[in-house]
Amino acid sequence: MSDTLIRIAVIGTGIMGAPMAGRLADAGFAVSAWNRTSEKAEALQQNGVAVARNVCEVVAGADVVICMLSSGPVCEAVLVGTNGVISTMQAGATLVVMSSIPVETAVVLAKAASERGIACLDAPVSGGEKGAREGTLAIMAGGDAVVVDRLRPIFACLGRVTHVGPSGSGALTKLANQLIVASTICAVAEALTLAERGGADPARVREALLGGFAESTVFRQHGLRMVEGNFEPGGPAKYQVKDTSTALGFARSRGLTLPVSEEVDRLFQAMVDNGDGDLDHSGIIRELQRMNPK
Repeated sequence: MSDTLIRIAVIGTGIMGAPMAGRLADAGFAVSAWNRTSEKAEALQQNGVAVARNVCEVVAGADVVICMLSSGPVCEAVLVGTNGVISTMQAGATLVVMSSIPVETAVVLAKAASERGIACLDAPVSGGEKGAREGTLAIMAGGDAVVVDRLRPIFACLGRVTHVGPSGSGALTKLANQLIVASTICAVAEALTLAERGGADPARVREALLGGFAESTVFRQHGLRMVEGNFEPGGPAKYQVKDTSTALGFARSRGLTLPVSEEVDRLFQAMVDNGDGDLDHSGIIRELQRMNPK
Protein backbone atom coordinates (compact mmCIF):
# COMPACT_ATOMS: atom_id res chain seq x y z
CA MET A 1 0.00 0.00 0.00
CA SER A 2 1.12 3.60 -0.53
CA ASP A 3 2.55 5.84 2.17
CA THR A 4 -0.63 7.96 2.08
CA LEU A 5 -2.65 7.66 5.28
CA ILE A 6 -5.10 4.81 4.79
CA ARG A 7 -8.67 5.57 5.83
CA ILE A 8 -10.44 2.51 7.26
CA ALA A 9 -14.12 2.30 8.15
CA VAL A 10 -15.22 -0.46 10.55
CA ILE A 11 -18.87 -1.48 10.51
CA GLY A 12 -19.79 -3.48 13.60
CA THR A 13 -17.93 -2.94 16.86
CA GLY A 14 -19.11 -5.84 18.98
CA ILE A 15 -17.02 -8.51 20.69
CA MET A 16 -14.70 -8.86 17.68
CA GLY A 17 -15.04 -5.61 15.78
CA ALA A 18 -14.20 -3.30 18.67
CA PRO A 19 -10.74 -4.68 19.50
CA MET A 20 -9.96 -5.00 15.79
CA ALA A 21 -10.82 -1.33 15.21
CA GLY A 22 -8.75 -0.36 18.24
CA ARG A 23 -5.70 -2.24 16.99
CA LEU A 24 -5.93 -0.60 13.56
CA ALA A 25 -6.15 2.86 15.13
CA ASP A 26 -3.24 2.10 17.45
CA ALA A 27 -1.22 1.06 14.38
CA GLY A 28 -1.63 4.55 12.91
CA PHE A 29 -4.45 4.07 10.41
CA ALA A 30 -7.20 6.68 10.22
CA VAL A 31 -10.12 4.64 11.58
CA SER A 32 -13.78 5.52 11.80
CA ALA A 33 -16.49 3.21 13.13
CA TRP A 34 -20.22 2.68 13.22
CA ASN A 35 -22.34 0.28 15.22
CA ARG A 36 -26.09 -0.14 15.48
CA THR A 37 -25.72 0.27 19.26
CA SER A 38 -23.73 3.50 19.28
CA GLU A 39 -22.39 3.08 22.82
CA LYS A 40 -20.22 0.17 21.70
CA ALA A 41 -18.55 2.35 19.08
CA GLU A 42 -18.17 5.39 21.34
CA ALA A 43 -15.88 3.45 23.69
CA LEU A 44 -13.31 3.37 20.85
CA GLN A 45 -12.83 7.12 20.91
CA GLN A 46 -10.11 6.60 23.52
CA ASN A 47 -8.15 4.81 20.78
CA GLY A 48 -8.55 7.75 18.42
CA VAL A 49 -11.37 6.15 16.43
CA ALA A 50 -13.87 8.61 14.95
CA VAL A 51 -17.46 7.52 15.58
CA ALA A 52 -19.96 8.10 12.78
CA ARG A 53 -23.66 8.88 13.24
CA ASN A 54 -24.80 6.52 10.51
CA VAL A 55 -23.44 3.78 8.28
CA CYS A 56 -23.26 5.93 5.14
CA GLU A 57 -21.25 8.58 6.97
CA VAL A 58 -18.68 6.06 8.18
CA VAL A 59 -17.84 4.81 4.67
CA ALA A 60 -17.72 8.20 2.97
CA GLY A 61 -14.15 8.66 1.71
CA ALA A 62 -12.94 5.36 3.17
CA ASP A 63 -10.25 3.46 1.28
CA VAL A 64 -11.09 0.20 3.02
CA VAL A 65 -14.38 -0.79 4.64
CA ILE A 66 -14.28 -3.69 7.11
CA CYS A 67 -17.59 -5.33 7.91
CA MET A 68 -17.85 -7.31 11.16
CA LEU A 69 -21.59 -7.80 11.58
CA SER A 70 -23.35 -10.79 13.12
CA SER A 71 -24.67 -12.77 10.14
CA GLY A 72 -25.15 -13.06 6.39
CA PRO A 73 -28.66 -11.54 6.37
CA VAL A 74 -27.51 -8.58 8.46
CA CYS A 75 -24.53 -8.04 6.15
CA GLU A 76 -26.75 -8.10 3.09
CA ALA A 77 -29.23 -5.69 4.69
CA VAL A 78 -26.50 -3.19 5.52
CA LEU A 79 -24.25 -3.59 2.48
CA VAL A 80 -26.60 -4.12 -0.48
CA GLY A 81 -29.44 -2.04 -1.86
CA THR A 82 -30.24 1.50 -2.90
CA ASN A 83 -29.09 2.97 0.42
CA GLY A 84 -26.58 0.24 1.24
CA VAL A 85 -22.91 0.65 2.00
CA ILE A 86 -21.75 -0.58 -1.41
CA SER A 87 -23.78 2.12 -3.17
CA THR A 88 -22.16 4.74 -0.92
CA MET A 89 -18.54 3.61 -1.16
CA GLN A 90 -16.21 5.37 -3.55
CA ALA A 91 -15.09 3.54 -6.68
CA GLY A 92 -11.65 2.02 -6.21
CA ALA A 93 -12.21 1.32 -2.52
CA THR A 94 -12.10 -2.17 -1.02
CA LEU A 95 -14.78 -3.96 0.99
CA VAL A 96 -13.57 -6.64 3.41
CA VAL A 97 -16.36 -8.75 4.89
CA MET A 98 -14.88 -10.38 7.97
CA SER A 99 -18.19 -11.69 9.32
CA SER A 100 -19.07 -15.38 9.18
CA ILE A 101 -21.49 -15.54 6.26
CA PRO A 102 -22.84 -18.17 3.85
CA VAL A 103 -20.76 -18.89 0.76
CA GLU A 104 -23.63 -17.76 -1.45
CA THR A 105 -23.81 -14.41 0.36
CA ALA A 106 -20.10 -13.84 -0.14
CA VAL A 107 -20.49 -14.37 -3.89
CA VAL A 108 -23.49 -12.01 -4.04
CA LEU A 109 -21.60 -9.28 -2.19
CA ALA A 110 -18.54 -9.63 -4.41
CA LYS A 111 -20.71 -9.29 -7.53
CA ALA A 112 -22.53 -6.24 -6.17
CA ALA A 113 -19.23 -4.61 -5.26
CA SER A 114 -17.65 -5.37 -8.63
CA GLU A 115 -20.53 -3.68 -10.44
CA ARG A 116 -19.65 -0.49 -8.54
CA GLY A 117 -15.92 -0.71 -9.22
CA ILE A 118 -15.20 -1.85 -5.67
CA ALA A 119 -12.89 -4.74 -4.78
CA CYS A 120 -14.33 -7.23 -2.31
CA LEU A 121 -12.86 -9.92 -0.09
CA ASP A 122 -14.68 -12.39 2.13
CA ALA A 123 -12.15 -12.71 4.93
CA PRO A 124 -13.67 -14.21 8.08
CA VAL A 125 -11.54 -14.85 11.12
CA SER A 126 -10.93 -17.42 13.83
CA GLY A 127 -9.39 -16.87 17.23
CA GLY A 128 -12.21 -15.33 19.21
CA GLU A 129 -12.14 -12.22 21.33
CA LYS A 130 -8.68 -13.10 22.69
CA GLY A 131 -7.26 -13.29 19.16
CA ALA A 132 -8.94 -9.99 18.23
CA ARG A 133 -7.45 -8.25 21.26
CA GLU A 134 -3.97 -9.68 20.76
CA GLY A 135 -3.82 -9.45 16.97
CA THR A 136 -3.40 -13.21 16.51
CA LEU A 137 -6.47 -13.99 14.42
CA ALA A 138 -6.39 -16.56 11.64
CA ILE A 139 -7.75 -14.70 8.61
CA MET A 140 -9.01 -16.76 5.65
CA ALA A 141 -9.40 -14.57 2.58
CA GLY A 142 -11.43 -15.30 -0.54
CA GLY A 143 -11.21 -13.05 -3.60
CA ASP A 144 -8.45 -11.60 -5.74
CA ALA A 145 -4.97 -12.53 -4.48
CA VAL A 146 -3.67 -9.13 -5.63
CA VAL A 147 -6.15 -7.38 -3.33
CA VAL A 148 -5.16 -9.63 -0.43
CA ASP A 149 -1.50 -8.74 -0.97
CA ARG A 150 -2.33 -5.04 -1.14
CA LEU A 151 -4.08 -5.20 2.22
CA ARG A 152 -1.43 -7.24 4.04
CA PRO A 153 -0.27 -4.24 6.16
CA ILE A 154 -3.83 -3.98 7.47
CA PHE A 155 -4.24 -7.71 8.03
CA ALA A 156 -0.87 -7.82 9.81
CA CYS A 157 -2.35 -5.69 12.62
CA LEU A 158 -5.09 -8.24 13.14
CA GLY A 159 -3.37 -11.58 12.66
CA ARG A 160 -2.18 -13.97 9.96
CA VAL A 161 -3.89 -13.87 6.57
CA THR A 162 -4.02 -16.73 4.05
CA HIS A 163 -5.49 -16.36 0.57
CA VAL A 164 -7.61 -19.49 0.08
CA GLY A 165 -9.18 -18.95 -3.34
CA PRO A 166 -11.81 -16.96 -5.26
CA SER A 167 -14.82 -15.16 -3.79
CA GLY A 168 -16.70 -17.42 -1.38
CA SER A 169 -13.62 -19.46 -0.47
CA GLY A 170 -13.00 -17.49 2.71
CA ALA A 171 -16.57 -18.05 3.86
CA LEU A 172 -16.29 -21.76 3.01
CA THR A 173 -13.02 -22.08 4.94
CA LYS A 174 -14.65 -20.46 7.97
CA LEU A 175 -17.49 -22.99 7.81
CA ALA A 176 -14.92 -25.79 7.83
CA ASN A 177 -13.22 -24.11 10.79
CA GLN A 178 -16.50 -23.87 12.67
CA LEU A 179 -17.26 -27.56 12.21
CA ILE A 180 -13.86 -28.43 13.68
CA VAL A 181 -14.26 -25.99 16.59
CA ALA A 182 -17.83 -27.02 17.41
CA SER A 183 -17.13 -30.76 17.34
CA THR A 184 -13.95 -30.33 19.41
CA ILE A 185 -15.74 -28.26 22.05
CA CYS A 186 -18.37 -30.98 22.35
CA ALA A 187 -15.69 -33.67 22.67
CA VAL A 188 -13.92 -31.69 25.40
CA ALA A 189 -17.21 -31.19 27.24
CA GLU A 190 -17.98 -34.92 27.06
CA ALA A 191 -14.49 -35.87 28.27
CA LEU A 192 -14.60 -33.50 31.25
CA THR A 193 -18.13 -34.62 32.10
CA LEU A 194 -16.96 -38.26 32.02
CA ALA A 195 -14.02 -37.40 34.25
CA GLU A 196 -16.14 -35.56 36.81
CA ARG A 197 -18.89 -38.21 36.95
CA GLY A 198 -16.26 -40.93 37.23
CA GLY A 199 -14.86 -39.34 40.37
CA ALA A 200 -11.81 -37.50 39.03
CA ASP A 201 -11.03 -33.80 39.37
CA PRO A 202 -11.73 -32.27 35.93
CA ALA A 203 -9.15 -29.56 36.53
CA ARG A 204 -6.44 -32.13 37.23
CA VAL A 205 -7.54 -34.24 34.27
CA ARG A 206 -7.22 -31.20 32.01
CA GLU A 207 -3.76 -30.47 33.46
CA ALA A 208 -2.67 -34.07 32.92
CA LEU A 209 -3.70 -34.05 29.26
CA LEU A 210 -1.95 -30.81 28.33
CA GLY A 211 0.98 -31.62 26.06
CA GLY A 212 -0.50 -34.89 24.87
CA PHE A 213 -2.37 -35.67 21.65
CA ALA A 214 -5.62 -34.37 23.16
CA GLU A 215 -4.23 -30.87 23.56
CA SER A 216 -5.48 -28.12 21.28
CA THR A 217 -6.33 -24.43 21.52
CA VAL A 218 -9.93 -25.44 22.15
CA PHE A 219 -8.90 -27.87 24.90
CA ARG A 220 -6.61 -25.32 26.58
CA GLN A 221 -8.92 -22.33 26.46
CA HIS A 222 -12.41 -23.81 26.51
CA GLY A 223 -11.51 -26.71 28.75
CA LEU A 224 -10.41 -24.12 31.31
CA ARG A 225 -13.68 -22.24 30.87
CA MET A 226 -15.59 -25.46 31.53
CA VAL A 227 -13.54 -26.28 34.64
CA GLU A 228 -14.03 -22.76 36.01
CA GLY A 229 -17.65 -22.43 34.92
CA ASN A 230 -16.81 -19.18 33.14
CA PHE A 231 -19.18 -18.83 30.20
CA GLU A 232 -19.01 -15.10 29.62
CA PRO A 233 -19.26 -14.96 25.84
CA GLY A 234 -16.22 -14.76 23.67
CA GLY A 235 -18.12 -16.68 20.99
CA PRO A 236 -21.83 -16.93 21.84
CA ALA A 237 -23.49 -20.29 21.28
CA LYS A 238 -26.22 -18.71 19.15
CA TYR A 239 -23.54 -17.77 16.60
CA GLN A 240 -21.97 -21.22 16.78
CA VAL A 241 -25.24 -22.90 15.86
CA LYS A 242 -25.77 -20.32 13.12
CA ASP A 243 -22.48 -21.40 11.58
CA THR A 244 -22.95 -25.15 12.00
CA SER A 245 -26.42 -24.92 10.48
CA THR A 246 -25.07 -22.88 7.57
CA ALA A 247 -22.28 -25.40 7.01
CA LEU A 248 -24.71 -28.31 7.01
CA GLY A 249 -26.99 -26.50 4.59
CA PHE A 250 -24.08 -25.98 2.21
CA ALA A 251 -23.07 -29.64 2.63
CA ARG A 252 -26.57 -30.78 1.71
CA SER A 253 -26.47 -28.56 -1.38
CA ARG A 254 -23.42 -30.60 -2.45
CA GLY A 255 -25.05 -33.95 -1.68
CA LEU A 256 -22.96 -34.53 1.46
CA THR A 257 -23.94 -36.17 4.75
CA LEU A 258 -21.85 -35.10 7.77
CA PRO A 259 -23.13 -37.21 10.69
CA VAL A 260 -20.82 -35.91 13.42
CA SER A 261 -21.54 -32.29 12.54
CA GLU A 262 -25.27 -33.00 12.42
CA GLU A 263 -25.22 -34.29 16.01
CA VAL A 264 -23.06 -31.36 17.14
CA ASP A 265 -25.53 -28.96 15.52
CA ARG A 266 -28.41 -30.64 17.38
CA LEU A 267 -26.55 -30.25 20.69
CA PHE A 268 -25.92 -26.55 20.15
CA GLN A 269 -29.51 -26.00 19.00
CA ALA A 270 -30.70 -27.65 22.22
CA MET A 271 -28.38 -25.38 24.21
CA VAL A 272 -29.90 -22.31 22.54
CA ASP A 273 -33.45 -23.65 22.95
CA ASN A 274 -32.77 -24.12 26.67
CA GLY A 275 -31.92 -20.45 27.08
CA ASP A 276 -28.12 -20.55 26.95
CA GLY A 277 -27.66 -19.01 23.49
CA ASP A 278 -25.95 -15.90 24.81
CA LEU A 279 -23.38 -17.89 26.79
CA ASP A 280 -19.99 -18.77 25.36
CA HIS A 281 -20.09 -21.90 23.20
CA SER A 282 -17.97 -23.69 25.82
CA GLY A 283 -21.20 -23.63 27.85
CA ILE A 284 -22.21 -26.70 25.82
CA ILE A 285 -21.08 -28.64 28.91
CA ARG A 286 -24.22 -27.32 30.61
CA GLU A 287 -26.30 -29.06 27.95
CA LEU A 288 -24.51 -32.34 28.67
CA GLN A 289 -25.20 -31.85 32.36
CA ARG A 290 -28.88 -31.33 31.59
CA MET A 291 -28.87 -34.55 29.57
CA ASN A 292 -27.15 -36.41 32.43
CA PRO A 293 -28.67 -35.24 35.72
CA LYS A 294 -27.00 -36.46 38.89
